Amino acid sequence: MTGKAQTILPQPQVLLVGAGPGDPDLLTLRAARALGAADIVLHDRLVSAEILALAPQAELLETGKAPGGKGWTQDDINAEIIAQARKGRRVVRLKSGDPLIFGRADEEMDALEAAGITYAIIPGITAAVAAAASAKASLTRRGRNAALRFLTGQDIKGFAEQDWRSLARDPAAAIYMGVAAARFVQGRLMVHGADPATPVTVVENASRPIERRIATTLGRLAGDMAAAHLTGPTVILLGISPRAEALRMPALPADATPLARAAI
Repeated sequence: MTGKAQTILPQPQVLLVGAGPGDPDLLTLRAARALGAADIVLHDRLVSAEILALAPQAELLETGKAPGGKGWTQDDINAEIIAQARKGRRVVRLKSGDPLIFGRADEEMDALEAAGITYAIIPGITAAVAAAASAKASLTRRGRNAALRFLTGQDIKGFAEQDWRSLARDPAAAIYMGVAAARFVQGRLMVHGADPATPVTVVENASRPIERRIATTLGRLAGDMAAAHLTGPTVILLGISPRAEALRMPALPADATPLARAAI
């Protein structure tokens, strides 16, 4: 054999997989292959049924919980992933969006490393990108913003504090888990000098057939979101306006083919 010797790495026992925002057409090919080969899939509550259908031979175990409700703790999830891997099963830990963005992947990686279990990460399209694509709005634009912040509206202590003064001065952010925190975010920003006319795009259930988009402003944000009675996963795009044609676009039918989706 000539050339450099190649090291063959062992197959990971666990895959941390991003399910994307919900549309199975937005799943990566690698993620789809992982689902098809899995023995067990431990998935979040928000992963769509269409994506779970790509793992027909696997045991499906929902490990999420509704906001404020009872459900699996992170320690429970860690223990279950490890237990399944030690049985020699091909384990997929499937998370809505991307596992590395507000997905608590670090806690699972720490647990797997402590247990001596190999793993790999398959990224997914995060909700902010899918929401911007649906709204036909670029997340960055020359002359408008050269940076974008990914924020959470809530953390383990409640509403999440941010650098509001800086954000009010340069309002360009994707805010996750912001439905309950909308009035809090609005108030903090305006107290620190943000312009009430700052454009905001709100997208619920990004990429799914039941997606809804709201074009509003910071001053109207909390009221408009409350009036819309949002119940699905929602991303708030601060400082970003949707294109007019995006607001006229009809919701995709549930049985839309990939070609039909691409045409809309």
